[in-house]
Amino acid sequence: MSLTFETTAIPGVLLFTPKVFGDDRGFFLQTYQQKAYADAGLKGSFVQDNLSRSCRDTVRGLHYQLEHPQGKLVSVLRGAVLDVAVDIRKGSPTFGQHVAVELSEKNRRQLYVPEGFAHAFRVLSETADFFYKCTDFYAPGDEYGVLWNDPAIGIDWGDVSSPVVSSKDLEMQLLAEVPLEQLPEYRG
Repeated sequence: MSLTFETTAIPGVLLFTPKVFGDDRGFFLQTYQQKAYADAGLKGSFVQDNLSRSCRDTVRGLHYQLEHPQGKLVSVLRGAVLDVAVDIRKGSPTFGQHVAVELSEKNRRQLYVPEGFAHAFRVLSETADFFYKCTDFYAPGDEYGVLWNDPAIGIDWGDVSSPVVSSKDLEMQLLAEVPLEQLPEYRG
């Protein structure tokens, strides 16, 4: 498998770019191959795949699970998003910092969001089909989150004057208000 990867400003958050093979018929790429991704630093296995479709200026997140933490390998099948991973691990040297990258059907990039991070995205195109692999199952009673526009985190969401945000996400707390027992531990 042809794959390039980059480390980011936060250790463990990885950016992958699979090689696209195209001709006049269309294109082909491998979206995941365990050995190639493990060789690039992504350890572990995936147990669940998810797909969501959202309209322009939808913001989903910042979500995480505490007892059943999920690492996520995220990508966009159609459209474009600004994808964000926020380190919320108490005791982490990068606590409260984030990585934000554009993922699109054109650049075919993938972001690995490790366990212990809150995750969100904003749709930049008319619609976006957002695909992600998870290292643990969705656990409905284990849902937590941080307010998507927490000023202390400082995510530049771009020009989003009328965001489409769920009522649940609008009720999330600022990171500084989340009780410590509801934050994952940094394990260095």
